Amino acid sequence: MFPAIITDFWLTPSPTSRLLHEDGVFGVTVDTELDEDERLTILTTTDGRTRVLLIPAVAAAVGLESGDPVDETGFRQRLEQAGISLHGADNLFYFTDDALETLAGEPDDPSIRLLTGADKPAFDVFEAAASEQDRDDASVESDHWAVYGAFEGERLVCVASMYPWNDAPLADLGVLTLPPYRGRGHARRVVRAISRHALARGHQPQYRCQLDNHASLALAGSAGLTRFGTWDVVSPDSDA
Repeated sequence: MFPAIITDFWLTPSPTSRLLHEDGVFGVTVDTELDEDERLTILTTTDGRTRVLLIPAVAAAVGLESGDPVDETGFRQRLEQAGISLHGADNLFYFTDDALETLAGEPDDPSIRLLTGADKPAFDVFEAAASEQDRDDASVESDHWAVYGAFEGERLVCVASMYPWNDAPLADLGVLTLPPYRGRGHARRVVRAISRHALARGHQPQYRCQLDNHASLALAGSAGLTRFGTWDVVSPDSDA
């Protein structure tokens, strides 16, 4: 079981939403208060259910306001016909209730700690040693809500950072280990340490990665996270 904070965030309708279609496998809900960059989202949970959330204008663009029944295949065809493209789905990972209990009972590794402003020189050296692609993929920043690092001697070799996500009690995390130091368990330990920090501040850790990022998928498993589902959003370059 996932914590109620997670299931409530993803599965509980908002007061401004209205159900257009639901057949137990595929559902469409319209909401007038969605942000522009999330005017169309698609959540598919691991039980096989897909939930679409969109604004009225997008619903109208794909002909859903008429109330005609539609399945997921038909819906995606309508998106294509309307020139509406998606960004590309990410996996969503969280700790289950049982995993959280185990996590809470662990101490932080002595090589890992919360980074502060005094660690900025070490972070700058770390960042300079990482490739631009790795930095973009990890989205690790020294000024995020929480930043943890793993050291080998005086060298900062792995960093995870978090920020509150979508005005919810969720903390979205990224993690980056310098290539020469991979395969030593640093990322796993840093992810678990920063997750304990988030929980102490009232936030559930959230880990997202692309569907084909095998290294990130392996890290999620080793860190004790469980896949909740996949989530896709409208492309910023989409016509609607």
